[in-house]
Amino acid sequence: MIPLQIVDSFLLPYNVGQALLLGFVVTTLATLPVSRKAMAINTILFGVIFLLTPQSLVPVHYLFLGIVLVVVGPLVFVVSRQ
Repeated sequence: MIPLQIVDSFLLPYNVGQALLLGFVVTTLATLPVSRKAMAINTILFGVIFLLTPQSLVPVHYLFLGIVLVVVGPLVFVVSRQ
């Protein structure tokens, strides 16, 4: 097992928004081979998560990213054929 001090020292410089952004990138790359509709649903879901994240935990530009993802996600869903 890894001691908690090592994990804490690794994660300390990052905020919640950066962790959510990393999760969004990883799940988007994971859904690319599956279908575009799955990627669109993933985009909408993370847009809502970015919108609902308290502003005391993340900078305000993650709120704007959430708004963009909530707008772009349905567009990708409607345009996709698969």
